[in-house]
Amino acid sequence: MDSAPDSLSAQLLAWYDRNARVMPWRVSPQDRASGIRPDPYRVWLSEVMLQQTTVAAVRDYFHRFTARWPRVADLAAAQDADVMGEWAGLGYYARARNLLKCARVIVADHGGRFPATREGLLALPGIGPYTASAIAAIAHDEPATVVDGNVERVISRLHLVETPLPAAKSELTRLASRLTPRARPGDYAQAIMDLGATICTPRSPACGICPWSHACRARAEGVQADLPRKVPKPDKPTRRGTLWLGHRDGAILLERRPDAGLLGGMLGIPGDGWDGQGGGAPAEARWQEIGEVRHTFTHFHLILTVHTGHLDGPPSRGDLVPRHSFRPADLPTVMRKAWDLARHGLEQPSLPRGLGTA
Repeated sequence: MDSAPDSLSAQLLAWYDRNARVMPWRVSPQDRASGIRPDPYRVWLSEVMLQQTTVAAVRDYFHRFTARWPRVADLAAAQDADVMGEWAGLGYYARARNLLKCARVIVADHGGRFPATREGLLALPGIGPYTASAIAAIAHDEPATVVDGNVERVISRLHLVETPLPAAKSELTRLASRLTPRARPGDYAQAIMDLGATICTPRSPACGICPWSHACRARAEGVQADLPRKVPKPDKPTRRGTLWLGHRDGAILLERRPDAGLLGGMLGIPGDGWDGQGGGAPAEARWQEIGEVRHTFTHFHLILTVHTGHLDGPPSRGDLVPRHSFRPADLPTVMRKAWDLARHGLEQPSLPRGLGTA
């Protein structure tokens, strides 16, 4: 079979026409062929959500976001706290803050319409080279080269690129660009990402049903499962800290974290000793240590000792939030773990009262 770039692209598109994954933000190849165009807002939102996250984890968030804010203008008009609350649990919270910044710039400076070119998209806050290429290709059929982790894996195997990541990124992007067709570039971008996600997987790639198996140099050498090579990551350090979950008269002591830094802009439980914020217990209380929660961020592991207590006086930071106006789901994952420990600490026979139901 022909392994010229145009032929490979055509083979992959034919495979995609038969095997495209069904996703709530995607227009199928059949619908695109009939003239239905993807909504740039939905493409943008899905691409931002999918960064560092799986499709399975994103689906429910995407449905909730688009039900609550169906257009970019709706998101631009949203309250910051509402958006951060809906984002809670997805992680990498700077993405949510950048969503709001970008939506507001699109409404204020572009009449509520996304720029139709990669260069125009790159000028928007929070949109980097990958996201700009993805929106330009998928929503506007610009022949922009989209390179995510799936594409890096496919291209490194197809061309037998032995250089380890991240040093190989520029070479992989150059090789990927040679395959990007001028016809149907949006479908092609999604096709090669689907190929990496479903066939050319990190472990045990399904080479027997791959449309590019005949041209794959790594398969010919029997090293496809070893690529792409990566520089070993250093061991993550472990940080420790404290959280104080205070309560009084049915209200919970919470604080809005600063916009900059970890968990920026999120609702949180006052803490100290792990992130440069805080500064000791937030109020006089009969604090009781109830256990530890553990969480892993990109660059470190975290162990937090959790204390609960009935507040004896006014807090030095944070606000007492009535239980009925607070959703535990608005907390980032590590804080929700502490809440769940306080609520459901099965090994703690006498947890403080007044924490309400989740």
